[in-house]
Amino acid sequence: MTTAIGKWVQLEQPRLGTRVTFATDEFFAAKERLIDPSEPVFIDDKYDDHGKWMDGWESRRRRIPGHDYCVIRLGVPGIIHGFDLDTSHFTGNYPPQASIEACSSNLDVPEEDWVELLPKTDLAGDSHHYLDVRDDRIWTHVRLHIYPDGGVARLRIFGEIRADFTDVDGFVDLAAVEHGGRAISCSDEHYGSMHNLIAPGRGVNMGDGWETARRRGPGNDWVIIALGQPGVLERAEIDTAHFKGNYPDRVSIEGAKFDSDEQATLAEEEWQTLLPESKLKMDQQHYFDEGLHSTAPVSHVRISIYPDGGISRIRLFGQVHG
Repeated sequence: MTTAIGKWVQLEQPRLGTRVTFATDEFFAAKERLIDPSEPVFIDDKYDDHGKWMDGWESRRRRIPGHDYCVIRLGVPGIIHGFDLDTSHFTGNYPPQASIEACSSNLDVPEEDWVELLPKTDLAGDSHHYLDVRDDRIWTHVRLHIYPDGGVARLRIFGEIRADFTDVDGFVDLAAVEHGGRAISCSDEHYGSMHNLIAPGRGVNMGDGWETARRRGPGNDWVIIALGQPGVLERAEIDTAHFKGNYPDRVSIEGAKFDSDEQATLAEEEWQTLLPESKLKMDQQHYFDEGLHSTAPVSHVRISIYPDGGISRIRLFGQVHG
C-alpha cells in the first residue's frame, strides 16, 4: 500500500463486530463479502444458481432509474481517515462511479443524518482506489453508493477508534484495538502483520499473529504500540499461541509518554524498561505482573523480541491516566 491511510486501523473488520446490515440488491454476490478480511480471489469455473460466482458484493443489472447502495455498521465507532474501494476481478461488471456517506446512529439501518465523506468518484475495473478523508468526527455507520449497479470486491475503511473510558473503573487492556490501541511501527513483519497483535480474541492460527523473518545478523526485532489512552500498566500478557518452532526466546517491554506517534518511532533514550528480558515458551500465554515495573503513565510501549520469531497477541492492562 502506497498511501498514508494504511497506517490506521481497518474499521471494517468483522472481528471488531462490523456488519453489512443492508443492501438494495445482492443478486450476484452477497453483501457480507464486501468486508471479508481475506484478499478477493477469482475462480474461473465457479458458478452458482445466480450465475458467475464473484468474491465481493454485486447487484443485478439495473433496468430502472436509480442506483444501488449498502450500509455498514461499524463494530466500534471511529474517526475515518480514508477508504480503499477495491474492484479486483470485476472488469465488465464494476460500477463506473461510487460515493460514500457516514452517520452516527443506534439503528442498524439509519435513514437520516447521513453526511457525505466522499463525493461521486470515478472507478476503474480490477483496481484499488485509495481515497483520503479529512474529517475528525466520530462515525458508527458507512453507506456505499454505486452508480448505477455492479460489483465491488472489498471496501476497506481506515481510521482510528475512539473508546470512551468515562465509566471505566479498574484495569483495562489499553493496547486493545477496540480500546483505541494501534500498532504503529515494527522492525519487520515478513510473515504476519503487527496489527494482529492487538486484535480481539486469541489467534486462530500462526498467520493470525506477528512474525518476523529469520534474523541472520546481530540485533533483535521490535514493535511499537500506541495505547488507546495513557495509563499506568499493571499487567502484561504475551501469547505465543500456535508458534512452536518459531517463537522468540525472550521478550522485554519498554514504555514512555510521547506527544505523537512520530516522536515515539524516532525516540531511543526516552524509553524506560517496564519488563526486563524474560524467557518465553512455545504456544502458550505468559502473564507478567510482579516483574512489571511501571509507576508513571505511558502513552506508547515498545515490545522487543530476541532475536526474532512470532507472537500471537499482546495485552497491556492498566489504569487510565489522562
